Amino acid sequence: MTRDTKDTPDRQRIQCMEVWGGNRAVDNGVVMPGLDAWIYSRPYEGDSGGDVHYLSNCASGRITRMLVADVSGHGAGVSPIADNLRGLMRRYINYLDQTRFIEALNREFGRNTGEGGFATSITATYWAPTAVLVTCNAGHPRPLWYSARRGHWRFLSPDHDEDDEGLVNLPLGVIEPTRYPQFGVRLRKDDLVLIYTDSLNEARNPDGRQIGEEGLLEIARGLDPAEPDQLMRDLLAAVEAHRGHAAAEDDVTVLLLRHNGTRPRMTMADRVASMGRIAKTIV
Repeated sequence: MTRDTKDTPDRQRIQCMEVWGGNRAVDNGVVMPGLDAWIYSRPYEGDSGGDVHYLSNCASGRITRMLVADVSGHGAGVSPIADNLRGLMRRYINYLDQTRFIEALNREFGRNTGEGGFATSITATYWAPTAVLVTCNAGHPRPLWYSARRGHWRFLSPDHDEDDEGLVNLPLGVIEPTRYPQFGVRLRKDDLVLIYTDSLNEARNPDGRQIGEEGLLEIARGLDPAEPDQLMRDLLAAVEAHRGHAAAEDDVTVLLLRHNGTRPRMTMADRVASMGRIAKTIV
């Protein structure tokens, strides 16, 4: 369905159609211009939980918006807060500027949840004409990025610390105002990006040792990137084995992206306008 934001100026608004969204169990995949995507989400208890996933397709397939968020707490107890966060995503998803989108989420989420409620999140915008993925991190575990050209995994994060003053990249709902600088990477065919909630990197073995981000990166490096759907299942199986096959103690969500090498058909005017937007955004 198409989402419109009446309080957003026309020059800052795009038309988006929701592809996925929610905080319920799901195991699905979709093909879009430039990206194949798989989502796996399993609440800790009941039919819904505190992990939220959202994916939309905008501007005739040229823009794909994605968000994975983890509300503090888990299971059915935080489901109403997660529902509220999803509603805010749907309200503000049409912001053309991703930083304005995430800042609006932070502001409204803080107002609506009250003291003590917060959520970490990864927000990503993929620009199909230029194959650039732009991300904002609000206190969330770092995504993993597989470069098919180089044949190795790394963290999807800036190569250096941002020299920014003030409050930066805090979880949603903690303090307003907080700034969320973004950074972009150009994807190539068969590159993979793995976004996940902290139930993976905080999984503990029977002795209480967490996997950690580095441990999760090492697991990914031992998996076959040629079959992304199977890779995601093998990753989840490896995390389960680390837990000694005990049940997860939190909601689990994994979003896996693969660049499929396709681009939407565009006129020259559309291409020039799109390149101008992404150049302005990155600068």
